[in-house]
Amino acid sequence: MSINEMETKIAKMQEWEALAKEAAEMAESIKDEIKAEMLKRDTEELEAGRFICRWTTVLANRFDTTAFKKVMPDVYKAYTKQSQSRRFTVSA
Repeated sequence: MSINEMETKIAKMQEWEALAKEAAEMAESIKDEIKAEMLKRDTEELEAGRFICRWTTVLANRFDTTAFKKVMPDVYKAYTKQSQSRRFTVSA
């Protein structure tokens, strides 16, 4: 692939990413409107024609690694393993 072809592909990728971001923002805005209506109606479930919207409270228990690391640093270190990944970025 030539440099010109690569530059064209990167520009096209950035256009699609911008479009996807705009669409995600629009979808989030619509979700917020639906949630506001559900709050107004004081409901966790709302039927709208063929759709059922649920906005429920979920409880979760999470392990506090920061506190554990402070209290038992040796044990934390013994059970910590390194991982590797690759990050793709484009700069102009």
